[in-house]
Order: sequence, then C-alpha cells, then structure tokens
Amino acid sequence: MRIRRWVRAVRWYLRELTGEAEYDRHCERHRRHHPLAPVPTRREYQVLRTRHQEARTHSRCC
Repeated sequence: MRIRRWVRAVRWYLRELTGEAEYDRHCERHRRHHPLAPVPTRREYQVLRTRHQEARTHSRCC
C-alpha cells in the first residue's frame, strides 16, 4: 500500500516536471470549449506553446 502511494507520487511528479500533465489538461480544456474541433497532437501543441512563449518575451527574465 505504501509503495503504491509512493509510486503514484513519483509518477505525478515526473509528469508535472516533463509537461506531460500540462498537455493532458490542455486536451481536456480543448474538448470542453471546442467540442467539434480536433484536438491538436502533442507535437502541434508543443509548437503552439513555443510560439506563444516566444511572442511573450516580456514575461521572461532572460
């Protein structure tokens, strides 16, 4: 029981760290707000996210 809880916690942490959970949350929001539109692939999402971050250079420190 303790080991399962520990494994779940490590898995959650790694998913948050790598951004995998962020993509899952994006897909859920996308399906909720745009039910008829296709969900972007992980690659498409990464491209959109990178473009958005680069367009908002004032919010970065470096």
